[in-house]
Amino acid sequence: MSNDLDIWRSLPARQQPSWPDQEELAAAFAELSALPPLVTAPEVRSLTDRLAMVARGEAFLLQGGDCAETFAANTADKIRDKVKTLLQMAVALTYGASTPVVKVARIAGQYAKPRSADIEASTGLPSYRGDAVNDITPNAQARRPNPKRMVDAYHQSAVALNLVRAFATGGFADLHKVHEWNKAFVRDSAAGRRYELMAVDIERALAFMAACGIDPDRTAALTGVEMFTSHEGLLMEYERALTRTEESTGEVYDLSAHMIWIGERTRDLDGAHVDFLSRVGNPIGCKIGPTATPDEVVALTERLNPDHIPGRLTLIARMGAKRVRDALPPIIDKVNAAGHPVVWSCDPMHGNTRDVGGVKTRHFDDVLDEVFGFFEVHKGLGTHPGGLHIELTGENVTECLGGAEMIGEADLGGRYETACDPRLNTGQALELAFLVAESLQQARVERDTHTH
Repeated sequence: MSNDLDIWRSLPARQQPSWPDQEELAAAFAELSALPPLVTAPEVRSLTDRLAMVARGEAFLLQGGDCAETFAANTADKIRDKVKTLLQMAVALTYGASTPVVKVARIAGQYAKPRSADIEASTGLPSYRGDAVNDITPNAQARRPNPKRMVDAYHQSAVALNLVRAFATGGFADLHKVHEWNKAFVRDSAAGRRYELMAVDIERALAFMAACGIDPDRTAALTGVEMFTSHEGLLMEYERALTRTEESTGEVYDLSAHMIWIGERTRDLDGAHVDFLSRVGNPIGCKIGPTATPDEVVALTERLNPDHIPGRLTLIARMGAKRVRDALPPIIDKVNAAGHPVVWSCDPMHGNTRDVGGVKTRHFDDVLDEVFGFFEVHKGLGTHPGGLHIELTGENVTECLGGAEMIGEADLGGRYETACDPRLNTGQALELAFLVAESLQQARVERDTHTH
């Protein structure tokens, strides 16, 4: 990767806050630059290796978490519940599709959000851009962009990451505890009951292994998991400050997270975000919306992964249920024809947002329809539907309509807690995982049939 890390400063940088005090910004940048990295370069390379398996069709990527993390919600209980939900989904996918799952959480850094307008129409105030920039409280002082909040975001991320690591490797993620991951409010739902039946089967399999003389307690893959972190690389000063050169190799990595993605609003080929992230060694994601042309996407892949490294680039389609079947195939065709070994992932959330009485929501049926459309497209092209990228929470919220719980418009006000976009609750997320597992299993059977 090139060391010209500051060329981005001369390029258009979209979705950046209007920092009112440049001295405050410089001080925050200097403080962040002196702090230890949040993740390590070997961990980042491990994720690239895992994603290379996905690119080859040997694994599946599960990426999920909050739309926008908040400092107030960065508690042990909420972090634990998000990890639980991801573990449940991963087990459902692994067991149902006989496929290894690469687990990447939207956690420990998702504190900044792009917005469609600088000024909020309903209040006339500067838009809330995430806790790393300003406060959601609707008054002028709270909405003033404050660079010191980026330093706060770093410390909040460190706290969350520490707990995620402990949960992943300290016994909490032990497969023997598969029943304990099922929350009480999910247990009586259709997805929860299905999960319990699967958990019983897993327990029987573990007992069988023990009876055969294989000690599951000494098998690392059963007693802990790899869980990587990710966020949108939106705030250029924050990402640049946490970028480091590895002394032993000379390689450059953005060590604010294992994986960084570029959003639909900031993927300009000649913009600051694409230039900067093309120069770091992390796995990079790039959101691709329905207006993207095949030529644009090929140009992006060539810019972000010129050496065709498997696992380096994940293209995250966010087309919307009505567009995915038409808009995605020519893009996949063009990228594949150019020989790019990308991971194809589906974000079924952002293209399906609707307004109900001034409240942002999504319908589970639309989310499902886009996922099924994504699988249909890949089936038709003979390519691997490699991943799922969703906004979810471990809480029993009522932010997305539908699902087995039949959340209706009248229910939206019950527990609508998101700081930005509506998230799937645990029951909806688990229901989605089972349905995706069935689609993956079907795709695998068909691929094996054609192979033989």
